[in-house]
Amino acid sequence: MRRIWKIVIVFLAVAAASATALFLVLHRYSMRQITLQCAVLARSDDVDKQVPINGVEVSTGEGLGRHATWSGPTGLFDLRLTLDRRRKEPLILHFRHANFLPLDLAVPLGNQLWVAQMTPIEETAGVSAPPSPVQVANIVVKYSINTTSLVNAGSIVKTFRVVNTGNVPCNGHNPCSPDGKWKAAIGSATLDAPRGNVFLNGRVACIAGPCPFTRISSDGFSRGGPTLHVGVLDWSDTTVFLFEAEVFRSMSTGSTRVSYPVIFGRTMHFTVPCGAEGVYIEADVDRDSIVFPLGPEPNITSASCTETVTADQARAYQCEMKSGYTFNK
Repeated sequence: MRRIWKIVIVFLAVAAASATALFLVLHRYSMRQITLQCAVLARSDDVDKQVPINGVEVSTGEGLGRHATWSGPTGLFDLRLTLDRRRKEPLILHFRHANFLPLDLAVPLGNQLWVAQMTPIEETAGVSAPPSPVQVANIVVKYSINTTSLVNAGSIVKTFRVVNTGNVPCNGHNPCSPDGKWKAAIGSATLDAPRGNVFLNGRVACIAGPCPFTRISSDGFSRGGPTLHVGVLDWSDTTVFLFEAEVFRSMSTGSTRVSYPVIFGRTMHFTVPCGAEGVYIEADVDRDSIVFPLGPEPNITSASCTETVTADQARAYQCEMKSGYTFNK
């Protein structure tokens, strides 16, 4: 009797484990992962004023547990969710930002790119702008950039001989003349540039002896560089060659560049190239000329700025005017 009960208990345990495993497998295959990709912009009928909104909190609930993410400087966000494959109804996304009205957006579960537009609070406040906003005008962006240039520091000249006796049959003992008939000789010379310099415009010329019976056998000079080398084949009597190149020194110089931002509504945009240093903004604020350096946290008194790095390593800035300030175009 006890043996039968043991068999029953084992059977029930195996059945329960199998049922649990089957439930987990079915549950796993009944779920799917999706990624919602959306850009958040300021609402406007003028496309020039539909600027990206940074720092928008985007969340969802509806029994899924709260999932949240935030938009970046370009207004883009990705929200990854795990949902039941049988779900057909859209998700409700909640968009929240201190400077914009709350937005709840129904997003169908499809493979699409979504754009959410949030209404600025200023447009719905029903009050006029401050009577005397601070005027910001004559805005220029300045930065320094280092450029490297080559400066001609002179030239180096060297002569060398290729010693040979003409009209001696080669008899297959290399080096020989190009047609293989006459015994030849190979002469060479090397030029080394002073440290920190390079050679350009290297040239070789035969200046004495039976020059028509010679040719360059090794060209290590025409491309330039810190060291130049040449080899010459001579199948007649001794010849003399002139080996010359110009010496160039690398010099790094800094220069200040000026750029003008593009202004749409209350936002200005500008970019600086890769390698730009000491970026700052000059502007007239209520007729006083003020300089605003843009450090690691690119914010200035009159505007909140964000910085992004483009594919070519340039830096793109977007600065939104703070309350109480306005552009005087």
